[in-house]
Amino acid sequence: MDSLKSLVTAGWFGKLLPFSVIFLFWILGFVLKRVALKLLGKIAIKTKWKGDEIVICAVRGWLIPWSVMLGISLAAEMWNLSERALNVIDKGLLSVAILSVSFVAARICVELFRSHAETIEKVLPATSLTQNIIRITILTLGTLILLNGLGISITPIITGLGIGGLAVALALQDTLSNLFAGIHLTAAKQIKIGDYIRLESGEEGYVADIGWRNVTLKMISNNMILVPNSKLAQSIITNYHFADRKIRLSIPISVSYESDPEKVERVLIDEVKKAAPEVKGLLTDDEPFVRFMPGFGDFSLDFTLFCQVKDFTDMYLVEHELRKRIFKRFRKEGIEIPFPIQTIYMRS
Repeated sequence: MDSLKSLVTAGWFGKLLPFSVIFLFWILGFVLKRVALKLLGKIAIKTKWKGDEIVICAVRGWLIPWSVMLGISLAAEMWNLSERALNVIDKGLLSVAILSVSFVAARICVELFRSHAETIEKVLPATSLTQNIIRITILTLGTLILLNGLGISITPIITGLGIGGLAVALALQDTLSNLFAGIHLTAAKQIKIGDYIRLESGEEGYVADIGWRNVTLKMISNNMILVPNSKLAQSIITNYHFADRKIRLSIPISVSYESDPEKVERVLIDEVKKAAPEVKGLLTDDEPFVRFMPGFGDFSLDFTLFCQVKDFTDMYLVEHELRKRIFKRFRKEGIEIPFPIQTIYMRS
């Protein structure tokens, strides 16, 4: 028995055995990745929960490295290495394992957060800022676990960070200002992804993302505007989607002084009701109405037509279609749209 053990641990067989173990674990990782994960993936597609697919995608790239790391750990015991060398290998493998698991855990949590964004939107909006906070929190916990596993005391590091934080805060004052403004905008939930907003300076568009430094606005022209978080937090903002996406559209209409106000009002409301089933975005949930305002103009009777549209961007198409229909109807009804006229009286 002793002779067999000495044969195994000596000669060329003893030198090749550790490499054979590493190779076998590489094959094991390859089989797990190609066969086991593929089978689990087919099962995951049939389930309603998306989390299993996210976990499989996150783990897939690390199966072979993890298997090889386990093989190296076992093979190291077969080499005639000193206690110090074994300790270095163990700590190196431990570091890679903890960091890789932290990255995988961060990816899984962020992807789960994205997949449930609609469910938890009222509690925590799914912006790049919130995703980065989740990612950094998990990686920080992983780093602390790694330091503890390596026997490094965390207390001096935390103390040093507290002292150095003052210098960092002064050096990165603008960056931190934008960061905390972004956290405030996200936590206040007065601006969310998909809201259409207009700043007091005139910029407007859909909120595409809230990052750690900028809020990205997507204009109707498909251009992007980057607004620093601190500037946005201090600006007066009109949010067209904050309470309700529905918008009350007002269209000014002018007719000649020869027109009958009652007839004009009746024609305008009738045209809105006829257009509602045909014009996208035009609603009749609230009854359309007309007001004789601003009233008596220099050369016209001025009315304002009020109706409801589904979304802010529907205003353009609805107003375009209604103006065409009203113009044709006025011609048919003999209602005149006046030109600017000035009457001059000359005394003898």
